Amino acid sequence: MLLLLSVSVLINYMDRGNLGIAAPQLTLELRLTDSQMGFLLSAFFWTYALFQIVAGWMVDRWDVARVYAAGFFVWSLATFGMGLVSGFAALVAFRLLLGIGESVAFPAYSKILTTSFREDERGLANSVIDACTKFGPAAGVLLGGWMIGQWGWRWFFLVTGAGALVWLVPWLYYSPREQPRPAGEQAGPGWRDLLLSRTAWATFLGLFCHNYNWYLLLTWLPSFLIRERGFSMGMMAVYNALPLCVTAVTTIAAGWWSDRLAARGADVPRMRRNFMVSGMLITALTLPFATLPSHLAAMTFLVISFGGLGIYVSNCWALTQNLAGREAAGRWTGLQNAVGNMGGVVAPVVTGVLVERTGHFLAAFLTSSAVILTGVLVYLFLLRLPRRGYSS
Repeated sequence: MLLLLSVSVLINYMDRGNLGIAAPQLTLELRLTDSQMGFLLSAFFWTYALFQIVAGWMVDRWDVARVYAAGFFVWSLATFGMGLVSGFAALVAFRLLLGIGESVAFPAYSKILTTSFREDERGLANSVIDACTKFGPAAGVLLGGWMIGQWGWRWFFLVTGAGALVWLVPWLYYSPREQPRPAGEQAGPGWRDLLLSRTAWATFLGLFCHNYNWYLLLTWLPSFLIRERGFSMGMMAVYNALPLCVTAVTTIAAGWWSDRLAARGADVPRMRRNFMVSGMLITALTLPFATLPSHLAAMTFLVISFGGLGIYVSNCWALTQNLAGREAAGRWTGLQNAVGNMGGVVAPVVTGVLVERTGHFLAAFLTSSAVILTGVLVYLFLLRLPRRGYSS
């Protein structure tokens, strides 16, 4: 099951990033302006963030495996459709549809891991899924670069959209089926309870603070490496990929370690929170040093900063699954991801303004560190944890 979920994550992140890979050729053929391309790249996040809430409700109400299969089909259809379009409006429509389909993913992952994996298995399971969010874009770049060079950008969308549907065959056969609620188990918090919960909002705001930094790095790191570090395109690609790989390895290692601690009887919610806080502190305290004059020192601090992200993510969703329980995992994850993805809306804009006004990235990185430290305070003082034990 984890293998199938991991493959679907690779496809998920490849499909959401394929427009950026095809952009140079696509913009020339369809005669799109830079502002139109920016609009297209952002359109995905509008529906993706908004429909997280709807998706969370759906996976808690109906068979999560079937809901996820439907979302997978919708986003594959949207990917395929983008290979057939001939105008800007149609591209926008399919990007919006892609966001709707992919909005099901993380609420479904959370629900499946909560119901089908033990507490002392979820750290590693969540970490493997997160690692695939780093490998997916890398695979998309390699496949897209080759396929677009051979056959053009349309075939990239057509093949990845149609080819992904093969994944549905083993998923519908092996996917978990809804299990009845054990006798005496509560239904879990409802929408009103979550919206009024101090603990839930701590997880929402904490993820926003992490995502602010994550989306800053995803959108602006290539420009930082070329403009401020003076790297060539080839060097930029290497130093952009290296931190992503470090993050993937770190999150798997931290997830495995946290599961071992859980199996030995640790206070699970507090232990997972401490992993998250430690990772955020590492990132916040090292990221500004990526602007040091020495390339070696700067890149060392940058890699360490990405490693901190991996430690955080290894336990972020595992903690949410623990707090929400099996009956509310979808709703809680949907709301958390909806708020968290607002970081992707804010960070690129704020970073652009700061870089434009100061002429360098130090102010932007210091601002990001301040946001991350705010997240640390949220987890330490706003998050209320159970005294002892864990949900399973």
